[in-house]
Amino acid sequence: MNLHTLDNPVYNALNEMHQDFAISIDSLKAYQPEILPFGGFKDLIADENTLSELSKLTSNFMIIGNLEPKIPAHLEIKSLITCYQMMNETLIEENYTDEIVFLNENYQSELYEIITTFYSGFFRKKTAVLGNYYGIFRDQKLVAVTGERFNTNNFTEVSAVVTNTDYTGLGLAKQLVTFVNNRIIKNGKTPFLHVDVKNTGAIKLYEKLGFKVRTEIKVWVIGNKNL
Repeated sequence: MNLHTLDNPVYNALNEMHQDFAISIDSLKAYQPEILPFGGFKDLIADENTLSELSKLTSNFMIIGNLEPKIPAHLEIKSLITCYQMMNETLIEENYTDEIVFLNENYQSELYEIITTFYSGFFRKKTAVLGNYYGIFRDQKLVAVTGERFNTNNFTEVSAVVTNTDYTGLGLAKQLVTFVNNRIIKNGKTPFLHVDVKNTGAIKLYEKLGFKVRTEIKVWVIGNKNL
């Protein structure tokens, strides 16, 4: 099967830049559960026995790929998220009205709190080890963040584009996505991102910034039947 790197972003990230964070079970590579609940199969072909082994390490996890995974009897597909995978190969014109702060180890509790409060399910306490995260503060609190997640040799994902709902409509996400996008390009890689096909507001923002849909990609949320 001849696949583009981004057709299988989790597997390829764990096979390349994120090897230190990988669990390998036969043809599966998954992030360590305390870092991310994501896994991917080589050639996107899931194996029931391998999924069963993964379920012993984490009760719920996500498999990215357009082929529906075959799962063992004690597991079930909890939900299916269809995303646009978008890319941008050019620098975005910079027009910052807020200070953008690098969220180092001193800000990790605030980073975890805002993401899990306003965009739960995709972030763990150790997710921030995967890349750099940046934020904007208003009223002495962290109100918007964006960072880097899946990272291959040639591509870096823009991720965790989250704004406190009390501060939406102020252009904070636009500034942060611009900053992270340009940083990735200046480091010699191509930015990409994933967005739920139903999230029309975010899609319009990304298109306005120059991102284009590369493909649709599915996220299969899998867990134990009894949980």
